[in-house]
Formats: sequence, C-alpha cells, structure tokens
Amino acid sequence: MTEETAGEETFISHLVELRDRLIKATYGIVLACIVLMLWPGPARIYDFLAAPMLASLPVGAKMIATGVVAPFLVPMKVTLLIAFILALPWVFYQIWAFVAPGLYAHEKRLVMPLVISSSFLFIAGVAFCYFFVFGRVFHFISNFSPNSIAVMPDIENYLDFVMSMCLAFGATFEVPVVVVILVRMGIVSVEKLRSIRPYAIVGAFVIAAVVTPPDAVSQLALAIPMCLLFELGLLMAPIFVRATQAPQEQA
Repeated sequence: MTEETAGEETFISHLVELRDRLIKATYGIVLACIVLMLWPGPARIYDFLAAPMLASLPVGAKMIATGVVAPFLVPMKVTLLIAFILALPWVFYQIWAFVAPGLYAHEKRLVMPLVISSSFLFIAGVAFCYFFVFGRVFHFISNFSPNSIAVMPDIENYLDFVMSMCLAFGATFEVPVVVVILVRMGIVSVEKLRSIRPYAIVGAFVIAAVVTPPDAVSQLALAIPMCLLFELGLLMAPIFVRATQAPQEQA
C-alpha cells in the first residue's frame, strides 16, 4: 500500500466517522423532539414560551395568528428549537468524540471542560433571557404603549423575536469560553485582555444595543452580564492554561 493510498483511506475513514457522529447527534435531537411532542406537547410548550408576553397584556388578551397554518407550525418550530437546546450536551459530546482521538492528553483536559461549560453557559443565557429579561422588556413596552393602541402580537413575529433574543443571550454567555480559548491558543494574553478592559466594556454595550430592542432595560440586561462574564473568563483562563500545559511546557 502506497503512502498516498493510505492517506486517502484515512481521509475516508474520518469522513465516515464524521457522518456517524452527525447521525448520532441528529438522533439525540429527534429523540428530544419526540419526547417533547408526547409531553408536554407543542401547544403547552408555546403557552409556556408566550407566558411573559401574555403577562404584560391586559387581562383576557391573547396573541393572534395571521397565517392559516401558523397555529400548527409555530408551536412545532418552538418544540424543535427547545429540543435542540436540550440536546446540546449530546451534540457537543459527539463533536468531542470526533476530535478526541487526534488530541494529546493535555489537550483532552481542555476540551471536555469547554464542552460542558459551553453547553451550560448557552442554556444559562437562554434561561436568563426568558426568566429575567422578557418579563421586564414586555412590561416596559406595554407601559410605554399609548392607550389608543391595542397590543395584539402575532405568534410568528413573537417567535422570531424570542428566537433572536435567546440566540443573542446564549451566544454572548459564551464569552468566558472565548476568552479561555484565545488565551490558551496564545493569541492574546490575560494581561493584554486586562489592559483593554475599558474597550471590552464599551464593546459589550455596543453589541447589546445592536442585538436587543431599543430600550435601556434589555440593553443593560445583556451588557452587564457580558462584562461580568468577561471578568470570569479572565479569572478562569490562567487556571485552564496551567491545567492543560504539555509536559515540555511544564518543564
């Protein structure tokens, strides 16, 4: 067997392994979706998602559906989205299992904690957005709305808003992971990140102003956690660097 043939077989085996991991990750999402379909069901899941909005509306007010099939499709989309969020640890594990054979022992000590922390931080960001931000944002908008306007949100527009907000908060809660990776890869040092802290704070407020509605409540609710998570990343980065050093680096 020539070296070129051996390289082709190795490449094909990697592709087969990647396919198998993607299939297993998809199975996890599908399983979570089936479970949610059976209990509590798409209708109740959407009712739970819409609770912060309904709480800010007058008593007895409801949301509206302008599309013919929207009352069916929108709850199904919500169920699939939540199934994906719940299956994130399994999806990240499949990614870890695919890359782990090519890593050194000291690198494996870094990847698994990052996989777990990434899953936890993303879910924590979504939960923070739902339980803390939505209620205050919708209450602020409802109080600001003139009495001559009847607020009747469309369920599809509401879903788009909720998905964009949850994605923004889930992604920004990954700041400590990004800081740790940048420091561990040697792209930037902890001292350099500390020196640019004022710029990072300004950047956090700029990002919050771009991805959130134009109200101070939601912008502060995103910018302040980003600043705190940046500080958390600065604290955790040296610990991860020491724990994942190669033997020659320790020497």
